[in-house]
Amino acid sequence: MSLKQIDAELREDVRLLGNFLGDTLKQQVGQHLYDQVEHIRKYAKGARDGDAQAEKQLAAFLQNLKDEDTLPLSRAFTHFLNFANIAEQYHVVRVRRQQQFQPESKPNQNNAIQTLFQLCQDQHISNEDLYSAICQLSIELVLTAHPTEVSRRTLIQKYDDISRYLADLDQRKLTPVEQQNLLKQLQQEITAAWQTDEIRQKRPTPVDEAKWGFTTIEQTLWQAVPKFLRELDDLVLTQCGKRLPLDCAPIRFASWMGGDRDGNPNVTHDITQHVLLLSRWQAAQLFLKDIGNLRWELSMQKCTPELAEAVDHHSEPYRERLRELRDRLQLTLRWLDAKLRGIANPDKTGVIQSSQEILEPLLACYESLHACQMQDIADGHLLDVIRRAACFGIELVKLDIRQESTRHRQAVSAITAYLGLGEFSTWNEQSKQAWLIQELANKRPLLPQNLQLTEQDALNHPDVQEVLATMKMLAKQPSDSLGAYIISMAEYPSDVLAVMLLQKEAGVSRPLRVVPLFETLDDLDRAADTIDQLLNMPWYKQQIHGKHEVMIGYSDSAKDAGFMSANWAQYRAQEQLAEVAEKHDIRLTLFHGRGGSISRGGAPTHQALYAQPPGSIRGSIRVTEQGEMIRFKFGLEDVALQNLEIYCAATLKATLLPPPKPLPQWRELMSTMTAESVQIYRQTVREHPDFVRYLRTVTPELELQMLPLGSRPAKRKVGGGIESLRAIPWVFAWTQIRLMLPAWLGTGVALESAMDNQQKATLMEMQEQWPYFQTLIDMLEMVLSKADRGIAQYYESHLTDDATLIALGDNLRQRLNNTIETLLKLKTQSELLSENEVLDQSMRVRKTYLLPLHLLQAELMRRRRQYLQQGQNHTPVDHALMVTIAGIAAGLRNTG
Repeated sequence: MSLKQIDAELREDVRLLGNFLGDTLKQQVGQHLYDQVEHIRKYAKGARDGDAQAEKQLAAFLQNLKDEDTLPLSRAFTHFLNFANIAEQYHVVRVRRQQQFQPESKPNQNNAIQTLFQLCQDQHISNEDLYSAICQLSIELVLTAHPTEVSRRTLIQKYDDISRYLADLDQRKLTPVEQQNLLKQLQQEITAAWQTDEIRQKRPTPVDEAKWGFTTIEQTLWQAVPKFLRELDDLVLTQCGKRLPLDCAPIRFASWMGGDRDGNPNVTHDITQHVLLLSRWQAAQLFLKDIGNLRWELSMQKCTPELAEAVDHHSEPYRERLRELRDRLQLTLRWLDAKLRGIANPDKTGVIQSSQEILEPLLACYESLHACQMQDIADGHLLDVIRRAACFGIELVKLDIRQESTRHRQAVSAITAYLGLGEFSTWNEQSKQAWLIQELANKRPLLPQNLQLTEQDALNHPDVQEVLATMKMLAKQPSDSLGAYIISMAEYPSDVLAVMLLQKEAGVSRPLRVVPLFETLDDLDRAADTIDQLLNMPWYKQQIHGKHEVMIGYSDSAKDAGFMSANWAQYRAQEQLAEVAEKHDIRLTLFHGRGGSISRGGAPTHQALYAQPPGSIRGSIRVTEQGEMIRFKFGLEDVALQNLEIYCAATLKATLLPPPKPLPQWRELMSTMTAESVQIYRQTVREHPDFVRYLRTVTPELELQMLPLGSRPAKRKVGGGIESLRAIPWVFAWTQIRLMLPAWLGTGVALESAMDNQQKATLMEMQEQWPYFQTLIDMLEMVLSKADRGIAQYYESHLTDDATLIALGDNLRQRLNNTIETLLKLKTQSELLSENEVLDQSMRVRKTYLLPLHLLQAELMRRRRQYLQQGQNHTPVDHALMVTIAGIAAGLRNTG
């Protein structure tokens, strides 16, 4: 089957879902709504094809809607965009399957590991080096809650069911009756989705977010991980002549859901404790089901003398060996259930406390089966469970803890004040370091067990009490359950040492590794020096056992300095950190805090990882996967499998075949361009007197706060301007009106200046030979293709008649236009995405449904503000407005 035929099948899926949605509208609401939708679609198609009159007619039609008509129309167009996403996501599965039917076809990203192995062979990488690199791979994907994940879990489940029906229609040989029944079930699911409210009635709690993460593992990754390892094992055997170690886990998972307390007062030590217990409960439940299936399967009698001895010569040795594990899992579930219900000290006899306790009986059975010539049985379901135990362990996901540096300084200051040593926070950095190292090396506790506190004592402050309570809670957890302790807004070596001291004081027997997160431009520039200072401390270097982790922040650096400047600062920081690690003979792991939008590091995985500096990925990497990107990458089993392959292949490629070092002239030009870019960006964002007012008038930045998106507040602090706004809603607001400002402001001017200064040849050379710059330009093109000056202007014309704001808007849109023209000159193209037909076609299909939502959203914002001026706190258009926000987010996908 040709790719053209496969693409036709995608269009047919979109049409099928759209037709069923139309039928649902007629059945559930009435012909009137269906006619309105078709009327709007006709105008929107005309506008998409360049008919200016059609767009005016569409705008007039939407402005004349009654309030009560806006919600069903918003929902109809939002549902269609979600269905388009479902069809496109399943299409990835279809293309992958087609590739497997045509093994002679040229490998592409649908079998990334195979492609990488071929590349290694071409580049004369020995099979021994390849095998060693695979066995040492350490990729950890960190699932995080995302304030722009707008879909409810209830709806996500229905969307998954719709996707499964598409797969059944596509893959199964069906009788006419079976096909008709499946189509009926698909229609029923679409009707059920229509009858389900898209918008949560309440903001999700951190526990809700954590449960959402567990669901992703249970529904897809639990099956996808062993399949991925089975495929990798087969490829390694073919290429290298030997199998992977049984406990090989090149990709593992961690989570921030329930552990990320930075700016989120809803995440307390009690909440984190609850999430840790829930995570272990979910893991035990999944393993109990697996062990039950294994005991049913492993009925054979023949075994090794060692196994026979271990089970007292029981007639069914494998079942008996696993019976104890089953019983202990049941005990563990009962104990966890009691803890979750608040019972203080339930009996913990027999409770599983480490992943090794699950692995040992499984490995004993495996070795016996192999020794008794039952390899096929050993390498079946049993091997899958062993690999799950190695990947997920008793904890399911390791929970990271994140807190802002000032909270730790405040806690340590309270301690020093209580001890009569003065205010730690007022000391200079050298004094802080000297005292912290002295206390870390001292075996005695800092504080007496029974503190005698007065109300005035700083130790009594609720924020300090919460930090200390969190540390004490961590001391009670199995070490397998915990990941890293992330310090956001880290600046100095003392920030790291302070967290280490707080863990020591709380009695954490196996302290969490402490990971500084460098986020602002200045902090990124100083990151290498900070780590160098730490590694020059003999006590510190002894504690880290030859390994160190550093987190690179994308969100706040981009909000602080703009996309290009932040991107180059991140690159330089990684280069310098890699050099420091090499100097000190330390294995460095870089933790990338990436998101979906390009200003938050978003890019196709293989491209993003290969764009990192040479030597910065040496078989070890951590990456955040956030909100809606978790669903897009891991929501379907086959899509999850493909993304695991891509992560594995990309990390191996960056390790074994690193990209070239940038030439001096490339570095010089990047430095010149980013200096100009950050200046232009900050002049606009920080210094223009009307910029904040423009943001809050023309974009739905204020309206976003009424959406119950995530458990974390939209701002770090109440009140304040741009500096107090979190980076995610900052990006989200500009995306909703299609101005995409954070991704290009300053970048276009910098590129244009370079070209005006006769540097086009150098830029072209960078684009052809330097993966980092090529990725930067490709991502800029992608986001510019989603920008729409006309839509942005519509919001402005609809929401303000202030001449100052209109002048600013004209200026911003002209700069956007100039950036597009500059990029086209650089790429010698006449249109954006002329080399990316898939994305271009995808956006063209979506425009018919996005345009009405944008025009309707602007109208609803106008009406809502009028209602608010009349003193109404809850307006008749609130719900419809929230649905348009959700719909636009779904249509553009990488929203925040």
